[in-house]
Amino acid sequence: MLTTRFVDGAPNWIDVGTSDIDGAGSFYGALFGWRFESAGPDAGGYGFFQLDGKTVAGGMQTTPEQGPPSWTVYFRTSDAQATAKAAEQAHGRVVFAPMDVMGQGTMAILADQAGVPFGLWEPAQTTGVDVAGDPGSLCWVELYTPDIAAAAAFYNRTLGLETSAVSFPGGTYTCVNPADAGEDAMFGGMVPLADDPTEAETGAYWLPYFEVTDVDTVVGKAQELGGRVRMPATDVESVGRIAKLADPYGARFAVIKSAQPEDL
Repeated sequence: MLTTRFVDGAPNWIDVGTSDIDGAGSFYGALFGWRFESAGPDAGGYGFFQLDGKTVAGGMQTTPEQGPPSWTVYFRTSDAQATAKAAEQAHGRVVFAPMDVMGQGTMAILADQAGVPFGLWEPAQTTGVDVAGDPGSLCWVELYTPDIAAAAAFYNRTLGLETSAVSFPGGTYTCVNPADAGEDAMFGGMVPLADDPTEAETGAYWLPYFEVTDVDTVVGKAQELGGRVRMPATDVESVGRIAKLADPYGARFAVIKSAQPEDL
């Protein structure tokens, strides 16, 4: 699972672009206990979701021209310019070129070989989110893609990510970890788009998972708040209990209560 011991290639930031940032703040506040705080007048409406005073995500209001509401996963890089160039050489593209963010770091938005957007964050004053892996914070990411082999090659060339196959009842799961970090540093996986009809209808994308203490309670709360259940709470052997949701504005995410060692 993800931690804040960030290394190159690991997710170190996440944010949501939404058609209603006030509404999204209310939704995630009631769901996870987050509080949305503006980053100030120079930030263009951008702000931070905080949990107990620690930043767990970012967010901002976006227009329809910027695409539908969605979560964006950012990966740590020590050289955003070089990583953006590597992405282009690997048949991806640069959506927003690397730019300094008020001295906090350098960000960029890229798209992989299948057109899936993702971000880069080159740390300066801000290394990344303050919390990861704990209840109410990011703990895992999953890429739904039409071609696992092509995606694995792209992210290896661009971010140095390594993949490994893990067997589970009914199939094999492709796990992802930073270069030379080993399987103990796994932070996500890649899933064939065709294997999951809940994803295939909407196209390839990165799906963030947030750790929770009770998946069923969160699912019920999300529905009460106007969210949508895309996959009901389900037990996955040796993994935990998961559910896939969408907020009231359409941004997709998942929740998980991870299996503990005594449960395995």
